[in-house]
Order: sequence, then structure tokens, then C-alpha cells
Amino acid sequence: MTIKNFEELEVWQIARDLCVLVRRLTRNPEFSKDFRFCSQINSSSGSVMDNIAEGFERDGNKEFIQFLYVAKASSAETRSQSYRAHDAGFISLEEHLEVLKKTESLKYKIQGLIQTLKNSGGKGYK
Repeated sequence: MTIKNFEELEVWQIARDLCVLVRRLTRNPEFSKDFRFCSQINSSSGSVMDNIAEGFERDGNKEFIQFLYVAKASSAETRSQSYRAHDAGFISLEEHLEVLKKTESLKYKIQGLIQTLKNSGGKGYK
């Protein structure tokens, strides 16, 4: 199966779901008052899906892999920020666990895609 668009990638779809979840959580009135933190967690979650998309559109597997590593790191950043949000009382334990579940899934699926690309024999110039 050939994937023609980044929107077809399961990892991008999960990253998008994470972004939607984080946006919903930051609309909590107490959370939304902490503008800097809201901006930070929304940026890190958005970075996951954006780096997957940008890497997909590059000229080769090496660059795509590089962007996937950035996406994976941004997912870990969102995961860490979820602990901060929970510790501050901005999100419930259930909401926190939902973020952890999505970021954990992304960690393994992004790593799996990286391995697949590394083993595929290289595509493109970069």
C-alpha cells in the first residue's frame, strides 16, 4: 500500500486527536487563565502533527526520519506537560490518563514508522 498524503498516516491521525484533546482541555476556565502554559502545551501537541506532515513532504526518508524524531520529542513534551497540568489541578486524573494514552501510543507508532523507513532502503536524495 502506497501512502500519498500525510493525512493517511495513522501516526498523524493520532497526533491530530491529541491536538484536539489538548485544545479542549486548555479551554477549562482555570487552565485557560495560565496563558503561557496553555500556549506551551498547545504548541507542543501541534508540533507532533505538524512535524509528521512536514517530514512526509520532504524529499527523502532521511529527512522524514529527522522530523519524526522531532515529533516524537514533542509528544514527550506534551506528556510531561500533562503531568504539570494534572499536578496544578487544571485537568482531572481521567483527562491526564487520556493524554498519557495518546502520547504513549504515538511514541511506539512513531518509532515503528522510523524503523520501517530505516529498513526500506532509502528514498529520495536527503
